[in-house]
Amino acid sequence: MKTLTLSTALVAVTATLALAQENPAPSRDGGFGLGRAALPEEVAAWDIDIRPDGQGLPVGSGDVWTGEELYIDNCAVCHGDFGEAVGRWPVLAGGFGTLDGDDPHKTIGSYWPYLSTVWDYVHRAMPYGAAQSLSDDEVYAITAYLMYLNNMVDDDFELSNENFLEVPMPNEDAFFMDDREATELAVFSGEPCMENCAESIEITARAAVLNVTPETEEEAAAEPEAVVTPAAEEEVVEVAAEPEAPAAPDPELVAAGEGLWRQCASCHQIGEGAVSRVGPMLNNTYGAPVASHDGFRYSPAFMEAQAAGMVWDDEALTAYLLDPRGYIPGNRMAFRGLRSEEDAAALIAYIRAEGGDYE
Repeated sequence: MKTLTLSTALVAVTATLALAQENPAPSRDGGFGLGRAALPEEVAAWDIDIRPDGQGLPVGSGDVWTGEELYIDNCAVCHGDFGEAVGRWPVLAGGFGTLDGDDPHKTIGSYWPYLSTVWDYVHRAMPYGAAQSLSDDEVYAITAYLMYLNNMVDDDFELSNENFLEVPMPNEDAFFMDDREATELAVFSGEPCMENCAESIEITARAAVLNVTPETEEEAAAEPEAVVTPAAEEEVVEVAAEPEAPAAPDPELVAAGEGLWRQCASCHQIGEGAVSRVGPMLNNTYGAPVASHDGFRYSPAFMEAQAAGMVWDDEALTAYLLDPRGYIPGNRMAFRGLRSEEDAAALIAYIRAEGGDYE
């Protein structure tokens, strides 16, 4: 095999360019006489973007249940079975009502303005490592499942190019055209103030989540001291009898709940050695105050429920498992909910049997 040195390679390139100048190929005005116009088929192969109005969508369709199977096979390893994410991969579902909080979760359902972005990105770049290997119908099905995870459609929904624009995105109305040229440019284009810009400075908000706002000595001194009151006169107080311990869970329900637990296992652990992951571990949950597991960072919605005195009893657990987003609005759990009270009773029995009751 003949090997070219750098200098001989440059000579070869120069000779090729000189030959092209002597015998130019047809080209556009001002071109270099190289190459040719792209064929329509070649342009079509690259022209795969989907517009917000649905322009560019291919004919096709896919339903939620087909999408669930495809999602588990191609997407769940990174994004979790319910869009809750694994490790540091993007979260795809949940985050409802968090955009105005200290820890917003920008997911497909809570933030994205256009469904076309979902379809286009799945089609163009997913699955990871095998981009553009999905058929058009498979992309429709996965997109339908992502809509289902984000509480936009029911489980019998089928997405197609014909009904693509019929389901509005939850946060679409929160977006508007960029008006900074009219509203901000004039403000920030003037001469900046460098000294004596304000008569007084006061703290109007605190970085409570990060705990980085320092206190002044005056503020620290103003902390109210604990007030000690004299002991009240002794009174005869009737001591209430201790409540009876709840009955042990029904073994048949426990067995049924074990099958349902697989829907929870991608985020939660339970039993010996359980630790918190995407969701908190669930040992000693039954009968416990909401958001009571140490070391897990609960959402503001859960902390508000805790402050209100909510306890995970049968009523609260059943209501939450049937409709997590409706019962505690703004929480981060992506799971849509169980189908029946019977399923909820079985899962509660399994949680009690494997994780024990709160003491």
